[in-house]
Amino acid sequence: MISRFTLLVGAMLVTSQVFAQERLPTIPPAHYTAEQNKASEEFLAARKTPVFGPFEPMMYSPEVMNQARSMGDYLRFHSSIGNTLSELVILVTARESSQDFEWSFHYPIALKAGISKSIVDAIADGRRPTGMSADEDIVYDFTTEILKNKSVSDATFHRAEQRFGKQGTVDITAIAGYYSFLAMQLNMARYEPKDGPRLPRFPN
Repeated sequence: MISRFTLLVGAMLVTSQVFAQERLPTIPPAHYTAEQNKASEEFLAARKTPVFGPFEPMMYSPEVMNQARSMGDYLRFHSSIGNTLSELVILVTARESSQDFEWSFHYPIALKAGISKSIVDAIADGRRPTGMSADEDIVYDFTTEILKNKSVSDATFHRAEQRFGKQGTVDITAIAGYYSFLAMQLNMARYEPKDGPRLPRFPN
């Protein structure tokens, strides 16, 4: 006879599997509404690739998706701090949000952009990296503070302002905020990466 305990454990496992499923499945393009079609066409024109990653669950609100893509066009590719340092901000943000897709997608991009593997691995482990350049050190401290404290100290602000100007302080904050927004969308939707490295999980 099957015990009540065995039945309870089985029910819990089934429930956890259901809750772990993706909440906002990717919409097939053939099922797009007129608004979704327009948003996907604008995405393709801007990014030269079909809708992917965090933009897939956001297609349930195509105007949000399109506005997010537009902001990302600048913050990811054209920010005043340059693409290498922006990738550092993105990795710190992905780690702070425990966001596997963001991490798996940007991990190889950051390495190719010139962020050393030792720095990337330290971020993944939740450690402050050693051996950072002066610019990386400034950006890491600024990003970490703005994410954890929702503000930065005078000392941290002035270091960033002296090196990157006032626009740089706005852009670092914007990149961290933008990728936090994407991470929240992905975490809410339970959007899982199909491959690539994932972040270590820390005990609560």
